[in-house]
Amino acid sequence: MPRAVRIRGDEPETERRAKRRNVAGEEEEEGTALRSTSPRSPGDRVDRRRRRRRRKGAVRTSHPEMLFAVFEPDKDQSEGKQDRVYDVDESATEESSDPPSPPIYEPYIPDELVDDPDILAAFDYAKANYEAEKSRRANLFTMDHYGYEAPSCLFDDHRFLPIRERATGAVLLAAKSVVLLSSFLGSQPLNKCCGLWFQRNDRSKTAHVLTSAHLIREKNPSVKNHWKSQWIGKYHRGAEVNVHFLDKRVVPGQLVYLQEHYELALYEVKVNKPVQLPTFNDCVRSGKDVFRLGRDENLDLKITHGMAAYEVPSWYERCHYMYFCRDASSRKLLADDGGPIIDLEGKVVGLVNNHINETFIPSSILHKCFDFWRRFDCMPRLHLGMTFTSIKHLDPISIERMTRDHNIESGLIVEQVSKGSHAEKIGIREGDVIESFNGKYISTTIEVRGTVI
Repeated sequence: MPRAVRIRGDEPETERRAKRRNVAGEEEEEGTALRSTSPRSPGDRVDRRRRRRRRKGAVRTSHPEMLFAVFEPDKDQSEGKQDRVYDVDESATEESSDPPSPPIYEPYIPDELVDDPDILAAFDYAKANYEAEKSRRANLFTMDHYGYEAPSCLFDDHRFLPIRERATGAVLLAAKSVVLLSSFLGSQPLNKCCGLWFQRNDRSKTAHVLTSAHLIREKNPSVKNHWKSQWIGKYHRGAEVNVHFLDKRVVPGQLVYLQEHYELALYEVKVNKPVQLPTFNDCVRSGKDVFRLGRDENLDLKITHGMAAYEVPSWYERCHYMYFCRDASSRKLLADDGGPIIDLEGKVVGLVNNHINETFIPSSILHKCFDFWRRFDCMPRLHLGMTFTSIKHLDPISIERMTRDHNIESGLIVEQVSKGSHAEKIGIREGDVIESFNGKYISTTIEVRGTVI
C-alpha cells in the first residue's frame, strides 16, 4: 500500500530526500509485483498513467534522449483539465526515524521561591533554554510564511476566492519551469530576466532556457521606465550569462540563438538532473484571466493577475504583441521580462517581452518560431512591408458604420506600405483592407504572423 511520509520542519533536507527515495523505491517494487499478478491491477493503472503523463508533458524527437516543451492546439479548457492525471499517495502514517521534538513551556517560578538562589539560578537557566528553543522553532522553514512582507494576490485578495484553489495549482505547476537569469559585461551587471526551460537532452545532460533578448540588451541609464530604454540599446552577444537554479546553484549559460525582431534568446545550460518542461497553449483570447510569473533576486515567486488583450499597437510597437492588462490595484512587483503568462490550467500562453508596456509574445508565435528553429536552426522573420490596424479592435461605432456603408465586417486596414516592398509592387495602398492571407481569413495581426511566419 502506498504510504505518506511525515516531514518535520526541523528535519534535515538530506534525510527528507532519502526518506522520499526509500518510500518511492518500495512503492515501485510493490507496483511491479502487482503488475506481474494482474494486468488490471492498481499498479498497472498507475504505470499507464505515468506513461501517458510523460507523453503529454514533453515531445520526443527522433533522438530518444531529447525532449521539447509541448505546444497544445486550441481546445476547451475542461478537456485539458480532464486529461491531466495526478499521482496521489493514499493517506497513511509513518513515524519519523528521529524522535519528535518535545513541546516547550515557558518556565514559571512561584513568588514564595524567588528568594531561593538555587531555584532562581535553575529558573534563569530554563528561561534561557526556552527562549533559545522558541527562537529556533520560529526560524524553521515551515514557519517563515508568517513574516513574508509581500504576499501575492492569491493570498490576500478576496476577489480571487472563486478561483483561488484552481489558480494556486496552476501557478505552482508552471513555477517549476521558471528560472532567473542574470547578465554581466565584465564585472558590471547588465540585466536580469526570467526564463523558461524549453528543451532538455538527457544524454548530454544539457537543457535550453528560453528568455527575453533584453537580458543582453544595453539600456540608456538616462531614461527610466520608458520604452525607449528597451529599444535603442545594443545587444551584447558576448555578455556573461548565469542561470540561477532553484536549489541556489548558479551555472553559466551559453548563447545558442538570438532573434532580435521577436526579442527571444535561447541559452544552453549544463544540468545534473532533468528539468521540468512547461506546456504551452496556442490559444489565448482577449479578456481571458491570466497570471504573470517572475522571480525576484531571492528566487521567490512573484505573481500578478490580469487579463490578456488585443490592442491596436502604437507606432513603436510590433504587430505580434499582445497586452497584459494588470489589475489596477495590483503592484508592479519586479522587472520580469522573459517570464511566462499562464492560464488557469498552468499552461504558458505567452512570454513577457516588455514589462514597462506590459506586452507579451503569444504562444502561437513562439510555436511557429520554434518549429523553424528545430528544422532549420533559425527563426526567420518575413517582411510584409505593411503595418495594420485590426477592424475587430476598433470602436463598435466605427465597425457598425463600416459594415452598414461598405459591407466590411472584419479584416486588417493597411496603415502603411513600405517603399519598394512587394506589397507596393502588387498595388496595395494605405486604406486598403486585407481580408485573408493564403486563403485563410484573418482578423488580428497575431493571426497574420501565425499564418505567414
